[in-house]
Amino acid sequence: MKKMMKKTLILFGVLLLIFSCAIKKKPVFLKVDNVKLIAIDSKTVTLGADAFFENPNHIGGKFYTDSIQVWVNGARLAKVSSRPFKVPARKKFAIPMVVEIPVKRVFENNKNGILGGLVDSFLNKSIKVRYKGNLYFKTLGFAKTFPIDVTQQIKIN
Repeated sequence: MKKMMKKTLILFGVLLLIFSCAIKKKPVFLKVDNVKLIAIDSKTVTLGADAFFENPNHIGGKFYTDSIQVWVNGARLAKVSSRPFKVPARKKFAIPMVVEIPVKRVFENNKNGILGGLVDSFLNKSIKVRYKGNLYFKTLGFAKTFPIDVTQQIKIN
């Protein structure tokens, strides 16, 4: 009888631990900063940047992304990628990202061309940037997908 009670208490404790440490909330997007030019050639411009988030969950793990799209003033500009990285529990963290911009997109001659949109943005002193895609979180054999769809209105001084 005591063995059964002991096993029940251990099982209850393990279940309580698992359910209290669940991944309940998606990471909170804070900002993109530290943008720098990595490389430029005739086909692509490669930028590096850090995306800052806060993990509200009680457990850490690994995040990665493979295809967050970047839209500038309504025109799709680039794809963002990142290697898997460790995320601390209940803390702010930064994701190092690589942004590859096809040069031909910058000089497109249609209403969604980036060059015309950037000139318009400088005249209006504001640029609208949208990030859309998925962040993937893995920990202890579990995986969860967090959709990201964030728009920032950035003031240009």
